[in-house]
Amino acid sequence: MGTDTGAYPAATARGIPNARRAVLDRAMPSRRRRFPGLAFGILADACVVALLGLSMWLIVRAGEQPPILHLTFAIVGVRALAIGRAAFRYTERLFSHDAALAQLATLRADTFSALVPRVPGAIESHRRGEVLAAFVDDVDQLQDEPLRVRQPLLVSAVVVGLSIVVVALISPLAAVVLAAVLGLSGALAVVLAQRSAGASDRELSAARAGLIDALLERFAAAEVLAAFGAVGEQRDRIAAAEARLSAVQLRRARSAGVTGAILAAASGVASIGTLLVLLPALGAGLSAPLFAAAVVVPAAVFEIFAQVPAALAARRAVQSSADRVAQLTEVELAPEIPRESPDRVGDQEPAGAPGDPAAPLLEVRELSVRHPGASRDAVRGLSFALGAGDTLVVTGESGAGKSTLALALVRFLNYGGSYRVRGVEASTLPISEVRRTVGLCEQLPHLFNSDLRQNLKFARDTATDDELMAALDRVGLGDWARSRGGLDAAVGEHGALVSGGQAQRIALARALLADFPVVVLDEPTAGVDRELADRLLTDLVGAVPADRAVVLITHTELPAGIDAARLELVAPPAE
Repeated sequence: MGTDTGAYPAATARGIPNARRAVLDRAMPSRRRRFPGLAFGILADACVVALLGLSMWLIVRAGEQPPILHLTFAIVGVRALAIGRAAFRYTERLFSHDAALAQLATLRADTFSALVPRVPGAIESHRRGEVLAAFVDDVDQLQDEPLRVRQPLLVSAVVVGLSIVVVALISPLAAVVLAAVLGLSGALAVVLAQRSAGASDRELSAARAGLIDALLERFAAAEVLAAFGAVGEQRDRIAAAEARLSAVQLRRARSAGVTGAILAAASGVASIGTLLVLLPALGAGLSAPLFAAAVVVPAAVFEIFAQVPAALAARRAVQSSADRVAQLTEVELAPEIPRESPDRVGDQEPAGAPGDPAAPLLEVRELSVRHPGASRDAVRGLSFALGAGDTLVVTGESGAGKSTLALALVRFLNYGGSYRVRGVEASTLPISEVRRTVGLCEQLPHLFNSDLRQNLKFARDTATDDELMAALDRVGLGDWARSRGGLDAAVGEHGALVSGGQAQRIALARALLADFPVVVLDEPTAGVDRELADRLLTDLVGAVPADRAVVLITHTELPAGIDAARLELVAPPAE
């Protein structure tokens, strides 16, 4: 597979409308799950309109003092509509929220799966707070698409349309007045809301991301900020971000208030207009109870119609969130990044080794690797072979491509030339299969804020405590772990309670538990003084079983006693 020679342009390919539609489609429950909530929503809102109209008819008709039997149907109807309104509303909430929340769980998993192949390489240009806000806040916002956008619009359209038809049966002119006031007030409310809240909807996520970014920096760099006396400045930054978010939310609240005021005023105008239109017909074919019911119906209709501007406002917020999620998950991957979504190590039991057991574990010929968006290769013309029990030490100056080589070996990056795993070209194998063969211990391994047990089970969740302790003993951490309470020992946020060398040993223990035939150690002694570095390198390489291979990436001299082949990388000349 060749390497692209051109730089990769950011955010092209699919286009924002199509990418947004893909995100919104993932947020929508199936039609079968949406239908019960929609049906009960229509029944609940229809009860609101019918209850107000029938109640007014009953009050006026009762004032005429007819025989009580003439009122029985209306009395029972009012009771039924009052009970039905509450019962249907509860059932609608139950079905619609159950469908939306169930889909939200699927949406979170799908979004995470879409992010996995983009790390590393595809989203590093985004701030941490921006990525976190998109994955948490914006994904949560997408549940409003079925709940507060599509369903309210459909329910309102059906109930308002039926109400206008019923009013038209009483008086076509009154129906025209009601429809005209609905259209004019709705358009005015939407236009004003668009002008006042449109920008706020677009700024909301950016304000959230700014606040999250400031908080993350405060927590992650607490010691550095304290050492340089910058805690106060960071607090001011957090306060400024919070003030910005509050201002955006206040503008959105004001817009909602203006919209509500317009519709409330329009409701009164519609009732007065209906009254004036129907007055000439009162007593001339139009009874007083029916006249009163027709005059009061617009108030209930506007209560239902108020969902429309609110749904359109929610739609703007949802679309903004969908756009931000799409910028992370839907933009086409650079050609340097593999397209297949990888499986997490440990999700499956290791499969049988691919290819020819007699072939080298790894064989590289004229390998070239390029970073996403780069105009030239970071690694070019590499060739080596690695069998069971072999150790290859990769050295070179900073920028020579050592870590880039490690990313290519575990298929985080595509490659040019030939890279074979047990005689099979790696590009033809599933990425998960390559990663079950080649495991990477990063320069800064990630440790979760949990105990040793959970950090090790990340590699193999079926491992017993005895197997976990055996892995720690093999990397030289057994006695240390026992002195701290065994596998229940906490490692702290990002491994704050362990040293850099101990973090590397924990990472190697995870690699041993995952049973990788090839282990890549990327700069395991970075930040460790020379004496400790020599001991750490000796222990790490010695901990790997003899039937496995090791690729050791380092910029330091090897201590005595490590028998290894050497490969020195030289940065390709600038073009």
